[in-house]
Amino acid sequence: MKDIIRYLASLPRHQKQIVLVAMDICVLPVIMWLVYAIRLARPNVSVMGGLEFWYLYVGVFGVLIFALMGIYSAIVRSFNEDYLLRLSIATFIQIVVLYAVKKLDLAFIPMSIPLMYGFVLFSWMWWSRALIRYLTLRTFAKKANRKRVAIYGAGLAGQQIAAALFRSDNYLPVCFIDDKTSLQGQSLSGLKIYAPKRALGKFRKFHIEEILLAMPSVGRARKKEIIESFEQSDVKIMELPGVTQLVDGQVKVSDIREVDIIDLLGRDPVPPKPELLEKNIKNKVVMVTGAGGSIGSELCRQIVKHQPKLLVLFEMSEFALYSIDRELQSPGVKVVPILGSVTNQTKLERVLAQYQVQTVYHAAAYKHVPLVEANPFEGIYNTSIGTARSVDAAVNQGVETFVLISTDKAVRPTNVMGASKRMAELYCQGLAATKPQTQISIVRFGNVLGSSGSVVPLFKKQIAHGGPVTVTHPDVTRYFMTIPEAAQLVIQAGAMGTGGDVFLLDMGEPVKIVDLAKQMIRLSGLRPIDENGVGDIEIQFTGLRPGEKLYEELLINAEGVKSTEHQRILKSFEKYFDFSIISNVFVIFVNIINQQKIEDLISILKEYVDGYSQSKE
Repeated sequence: MKDIIRYLASLPRHQKQIVLVAMDICVLPVIMWLVYAIRLARPNVSVMGGLEFWYLYVGVFGVLIFALMGIYSAIVRSFNEDYLLRLSIATFIQIVVLYAVKKLDLAFIPMSIPLMYGFVLFSWMWWSRALIRYLTLRTFAKKANRKRVAIYGAGLAGQQIAAALFRSDNYLPVCFIDDKTSLQGQSLSGLKIYAPKRALGKFRKFHIEEILLAMPSVGRARKKEIIESFEQSDVKIMELPGVTQLVDGQVKVSDIREVDIIDLLGRDPVPPKPELLEKNIKNKVVMVTGAGGSIGSELCRQIVKHQPKLLVLFEMSEFALYSIDRELQSPGVKVVPILGSVTNQTKLERVLAQYQVQTVYHAAAYKHVPLVEANPFEGIYNTSIGTARSVDAAVNQGVETFVLISTDKAVRPTNVMGASKRMAELYCQGLAATKPQTQISIVRFGNVLGSSGSVVPLFKKQIAHGGPVTVTHPDVTRYFMTIPEAAQLVIQAGAMGTGGDVFLLDMGEPVKIVDLAKQMIRLSGLRPIDENGVGDIEIQFTGLRPGEKLYEELLINAEGVKSTEHQRILKSFEKYFDFSIISNVFVIFVNIINQQKIEDLISILKEYVDGYSQSKE
């Protein structure tokens, strides 16, 4: 039997249609005889008396109507509501035609026969296809056990994915979970709908392996609540993509993906203000330094969406520059890749003059705290002196806007990386106070999820390898933001600058890194090993790295802050040094770097960077 099914399933599409047509031509006359036999209560009956070759008319006409309605072009293994509607219309047409034949007295047809024939015909067409579908799926189903899934959300997306999972080889939907009390206790697509709390008690009984969030339009804050409510279930949580990705109205098994880690922040993005996004970009020549980095590359992606006249990519890494240049090549936007270092002021000025750059986003900097701590001279040279030469070049060439992208590590830093960023800020603040033609702004924010060196990709890799997951300290906390949101806010903050402004991005609530690690482990369907040694993945505390702080701050002076026209952007008023003083410090920096005098370098950082404390390393 299986061999026959496999043979028929392997036939070309048109041959399968011929098989179905031949089957229906043979069966439709039998159905007509059957309803006459039932109606007259005897097998030996005259069918459609007065009409010769009635069986040909019934078979050929019926198949023709079904063909015109597209019944034979539908894929039997995945018939749906549309198929049901077409089948209903085709059956109705045949009932009407039978009544017309009776009215015209072309054949003897009792009044009840057309309706009886329509009922049996519809049943045959539906159940024969259902049997074909069942036998085909059973024949080709994988022998491996299917994952048992609970679907959270009994809406349209949930119903669609349940139907798709029933047809899949890898998943078996077991039940629905929904917050609506009116739905709880009901059945949908043969699956019972449970309240979230009651469903928790059923997971072990039903051997649920995964929870699938089928709520494409729900906000991140609500999604975070749902994820946290299932933390103790030790069940992997998956999700469907956003509602904008379901525009075709059909959910597929391939749409299932792991829950995005940004949902753990519970932070819904604020729609950007178009006028701020376009102010320094649209129809202007824009340059991004450090264009191949995490923030720099996302800035470039956001910039090209707002029709710049020209985008100049300035990057020191050849591969990073190649990658972002290839990605951004598209009709309508001219992109120019420039390989170079921001410490080369002569080259910077030549590029700015050659392309008549109007806006500069300065994202070039070293950012890995332990590496810069081990290489302090390079950190100061690239980040501090590189920023000074970049902003000097911009001012000398009459650039309209210069935006320095800074970090929360610049606030009371315990490491050279943060101190180098604060020195870069001080230089920009001092230069802005001289009222140059160039409008200079600073945007300061915390960590971004998914950037190179971020804990998130590190944790994912460690979990995939079975652990351990390494956290530096049980109490270490960080602010987090998504890369696209950070880039959009940087552009909008830069557009609000008037000169010398320090903008702070609202990072939301700080996240405890050990809690983030535990949530990521649970989202993978595993358990962190507890105090009793029970669990799957161990969390190891490795100790704070050189120069690392337990927590980061965005403000040096909490009193000098005011809100702006954007709810996620604040403006800080912080002390700075006269430009004559700070520019002289940078001259000294160059001499210290050339002579490799670490004590003199640390001494200057302690004198000019508020709260700087040297790490033991």
